[in-house]
This record gives sequence, C-alpha cells and structure tokens, in this order.
Amino acid sequence: MTNTPKNIMVVKLSAIGDVIHALPVSYAIKETFPNAKLTWVVEPPAYDILKMNPYIDRIILFHKKEFKTFMGFIKKFFPFKREIQEEPYDAVLDLQGLFKSAAIAYFAQSDVKLGICNMREMSNHVSRPVIGKHAHGHIVERYLDTARAIGCKVEKVVFPMEIPKGEAEQAQTIMQRAGMREDVPYVVFAIGANWPNKRWTVDNFALLSDWLYNMNVMPVIVGNGVVDEQRARDIEAMIEIPPINLVNKTNWAQLAHVIKNARLVVGGDTGVVHLAAALETRTIMLMGPTDANRNGPYNQTENAIEVDRPCKACWKRACPLNTDCLEKITVRQVEEKIVSMN
Repeated sequence: MTNTPKNIMVVKLSAIGDVIHALPVSYAIKETFPNAKLTWVVEPPAYDILKMNPYIDRIILFHKKEFKTFMGFIKKFFPFKREIQEEPYDAVLDLQGLFKSAAIAYFAQSDVKLGICNMREMSNHVSRPVIGKHAHGHIVERYLDTARAIGCKVEKVVFPMEIPKGEAEQAQTIMQRAGMREDVPYVVFAIGANWPNKRWTVDNFALLSDWLYNMNVMPVIVGNGVVDEQRARDIEAMIEIPPINLVNKTNWAQLAHVIKNARLVVGGDTGVVHLAAALETRTIMLMGPTDANRNGPYNQTENAIEVDRPCKACWKRACPLNTDCLEKITVRQVEEKIVSMN
C-alpha cells in the first residue's frame, strides 16, 4: 500500500484454532501501523479468544446461525450490513477465504481487499489472493503473507493474548476445587476435536494417564460439550486413579490460564492444542487427517506425531475407510516423545 492505513478490517470467523493461527496478523499490523484502528469480524465461539487480544480495537460479531432461515436473513441482514459499513477501511483482509467471509468483505467499504493464498467458494472474486513465499508453509505464515502484502513488517511472530487477572484467579479456584495442587506438576489432555478422526482413543488417554501418575505428574482432562463429557467419563471408568476433570468447567480465558501453567498439552489438531502452542506451552499434537507442515503446533512442529498411514493428511472430516485414524499412534510413541522433551 502506498499510504499508511488508518483503518483495517480482518475477517476471520472460525474455527477456534484458525482464529488463534490468525492472531499474529493483528500484532504485525499494530507493530507496523501503531495508529491504525483494527476491526475484526468473528463468529461467537471465538469471541473470547479475541477479547484477550489487546491489539484489536473493535470486534464485530457475525451470528451465522441467525442467517440460515429466510426470516432470520431478512431480519438480520440490513443491521449487520450497516455495522460493516459504519466506516470505510483502507484494507480488508479475508483470512477465511469462503463464501461467508467473501460476502462480508464484499459489503465492506474498501478499495483494497486481499485474501489468503487458497481462496475457495468464489471468494477470490471479491478479494485478491495473496500468493506469498509461505503459500505452501504453515497456516500462520500464510495468514501473515496477507499482512505483508499491505506493508507489514513481520520481524517476529507474536500471538497477542492477555489473560485477565480476574479470569486467572477464577481458574485457580476451579483448579483447586477440582483437586489440583500447586506443588504437583500437571499435563493437560485435550480429549476432543470437531472432526471425529482427530480424536485419539479414550483407551490410549487412559493408559497415558496411568503412566503420568507413575511419573508423579497429574493428568488433567479439558474439553467442551456432551461428546467430551462422555469421553471423559469413559477415561475415568478405565483407570483406578481418574485424572482431574475440567471438561465444561472453564471458559477460554480460564482455560488459557490452565494451559499456560501446564508442563505439557497432549491432543489432536484442535483449538485447545493450538492455544497451547500460541501460549508457548510445550505441545504434543497427534495428527492424522491433517499435516504438520500446515497445521502442526507452531514453532513446535517437531513435537507433532503423524499417524503412519499412506492416506494421512487426507483432509477429510470422517474417514472414508471407516478406520479410527489416530488409533495407530501408540501410547509408547507419546511416552517416548515426552521423555525426549525433558
């Protein structure tokens, strides 16, 4: 860009892990253009993640579910459009690259609309894809290429997140009530994932829990929703000393505090594990349908364990072969990885 931007919009709506991956874009923008106003459009599930980011000046919520019915669309479209068009932007960065984000970018008032390298669902007709030097690299760097395209210098990659003091204190209370002790180190198990084939088996989590207890390390289960609740119960039923169960007991800010103070986080390619990597907590990511080069724990890709299958990195939400994708990643492999990290 020839002029210094004063007003920039980022469109990155979901999912949690993807929004976390995009956070360094906000840091790059503010480091290069400290006086610029940064607006971010996001869906409600990732709102709490952005609230911890001190570099974002304004958050616009996109309630996708409210647009799915005809009456909902009629009722919500014009108020949302007015919110998007409340002020003009010097640049709009579509980091989602889908139809829903393209629609938002389309209505935003800006002469500069850029997107990620792999735009889909016709979104490249609204925003120009940025094919940067990291187009085949990690998704964090792909997002940062769009920031570089508007003149941002990226001297270091920073995930800006500040955990509010009150949330950290509440997290401490939750941890104590659950039976955690400050003098006992703990490892966090991220037992869930949106894609079924990103979940490691409950049997393996149970075996790893036993191993950690024998190492005088406390296993702590985290997650959200009814599926994770059931998986946690299954794990608890398999072992004599159940792990600490924090499923559905924390919000994202409180969970960030739990993760930040953990010795290690173990789980699949999911938001909790990417949050751990962003907080610079040691992270072991168990990967099957996605690949470490693009989605592994940022700055820790050596700690990714990819399944030994010829079909790995298929990028399918459910296995077309009806196999348990991550089942071939053994507890022994994870134990050896943990030992090698100490």
